[in-house]
Amino acid sequence: MSAFPDAPFGPADRLDLDAVPLAVIRHKGIRIADLPAAFDASYSAIALTFAGDVLIPTGPALAIYLGDPMGVFDLEIGYPVQSPPEHPIPTASGSVIVASTLPEGPAVATTLLGSYEELGAAWAGLVERAAAEGLRPGGVWIEVYVSDPSTAPAELRTDLLMQTA
Repeated sequence: MSAFPDAPFGPADRLDLDAVPLAVIRHKGIRIADLPAAFDASYSAIALTFAGDVLIPTGPALAIYLGDPMGVFDLEIGYPVQSPPEHPIPTASGSVIVASTLPEGPAVATTLLGSYEELGAAWAGLVERAAAEGLRPGGVWIEVYVSDPSTAPAELRTDLLMQTA
C-alpha cells in the first residue's frame, strides 16, 4: 500500500513505507506552539522554488515529526519530488531547502476528513487502534495534506502515518 493513495485510509491500515525523495525545510528542537509559523514560512518558501521549476512535486505537501510531538521534536516540512535537490537551496526567508527521504519501514495509517483542529484526536485514535493490534509508535509521525489548505475545513483530507516499532 502506498503512502500516497488515491482513496482515504481506513481506521488503521498497515503498510510498509518506501523511500520517496523529498525536498524539505528542517526545523530542529521545536514545540507544537511553533508549528503555525514553521508551516507558513516553509510552504511559502518551497512554493517559490516550484514556480521557478527548480523542484517538481510528485505528491501532496507533508510534514514529518521526528521524536515526541508532545514535547520538543524535529520537523521536516516539504513535498515528495521528482528529484531531490543536489545541494541546499537557500530561500529569501533565510531557510534552506534540502534533500530528504520518506522514512522506510512498517507503519499504520488512517485518514482524517475534517478540520486541522481535529488532528490531535485523530492521532490519539490511531495510536489507540494500533496499540490494540500490538503496534507501538516508532518515533516518526507523518501528516500528508492531501487537500489544498484553501479547501473548506469540513472537506479537508489529511492522511496520518505512524511508523511502528
